[in-house]
Amino acid sequence: MAASANHPQNLAERLISLTIQSTWLLWLIGGLYIVGPVLGWVLAMLAVQELYVAPGKTEAERPPKPGWVIRLWLWGMLAMLVVLWIGHSNFELGAAKTIKSSIGWAKGWALLALFPFAASVLSIRPEIIYRAVCKLGMQTLIVLPVFVLAPFIGLPDTLWVSPLQIVGGSGPEYFAAILYTIEPGAGTPRWQFFAPWSPAAGMIAVVFVLLSAQEKEIGWKSVGIIAGLALAILSQSRLALVALIVVFPVLFALGRTRSPVVWMIAAPVVLLAGFFGPTLIEFADQLMSDFRGARADSSRVREALGRIAVERWSNEAPWFGHGVVENGPHMVEYMPIGSHHSWYGLLFVKGLAGVMALAVPLAASAAMLAIKGTAGHLARTAFGLVLVLVLYSFGENLEILSYLYWPALIIIGTALKSGTPGQSISSEEARSTVQ
Repeated sequence: MAASANHPQNLAERLISLTIQSTWLLWLIGGLYIVGPVLGWVLAMLAVQELYVAPGKTEAERPPKPGWVIRLWLWGMLAMLVVLWIGHSNFELGAAKTIKSSIGWAKGWALLALFPFAASVLSIRPEIIYRAVCKLGMQTLIVLPVFVLAPFIGLPDTLWVSPLQIVGGSGPEYFAAILYTIEPGAGTPRWQFFAPWSPAAGMIAVVFVLLSAQEKEIGWKSVGIIAGLALAILSQSRLALVALIVVFPVLFALGRTRSPVVWMIAAPVVLLAGFFGPTLIEFADQLMSDFRGARADSSRVREALGRIAVERWSNEAPWFGHGVVENGPHMVEYMPIGSHHSWYGLLFVKGLAGVMALAVPLAASAAMLAIKGTAGHLARTAFGLVLVLVLYSFGENLEILSYLYWPALIIIGTALKSGTPGQSISSEEARSTVQ
């Protein structure tokens, strides 16, 4: 691949590449939580301009309208805002809280639609993101020794909390430069890097491994993958390891579903699975028990938060939720009800309507990309990223971390562009628009 193929050719690509490669600088000044949402809205406005108000372009010269799956994301995330307003009205939470929650929607749920929408309209080549992530991986490997050595050479766990916290957020951890944390009970160090907590770092690590694996130049690819794996391991996230183990074999199989050899191998495997079904189920149960037991206190709190969320949702606000997050009792260490789980969180805050607003576009994206993924490399990568979102929806609140994993949303949107199942965007197309 020529060097110019990885050089940004238009404003959107330049903004994306610069933002990814500035991750560590933005983390240091506490700007990641601000820049992610701003970029999402800026790219969406550029996309609207290209679609409707691009000067000097006829209707035929403008890009095609977003496909139906992208429109599902737009309608779904808009429904999140409407449901939020209904929940606030039902519980009479007042104008101040409604405005605050609406701003939170603009920084969270809205991004799940804005980035794919922008990517489906603008000419954004995936290669730009792959190379930028690998360059970020190089930076990560350079600063990694500081993080690893920090708890053993007496460096403070938190360097500082940025004054940018004044713009508002869920907590100071979104604006803090934290070198490490100490695991409660175990007393051992754990790292979260530029994420607000360690499991979130694990999620971003998996996304970065998937993106780096698509880089064409072996040197950059190796750097990106090694950096992503290092983040995943040092974050000590159980779900990150599960995602890495699950996603890559699924993508490998998806890319070979048209090969008769795969089906010849799959047939006896399915037959043997039927014979040894009870043993396999028992083994899976033991794995789940070991998974929960790895951090028993954390698993206990998460399960309790889920039970409380479901009970209060079903009894108090089944359709449109409570409108806002509430802290739980002492037994869950006063953590927000429904946190650490997108579906429980949606049930509590936005009710069944909120769950459907996420489930429908997410399922549609998975189905469409699975179909396209049998013939297209880009769609297969995007399908893997959707799988990561699905897996992490059971361990994190997706909207809270969208300001970090937005490169995955761009790849998903690019893969969902209207066209044939195997179609991807070419460098020539990218150079011809949004200059």
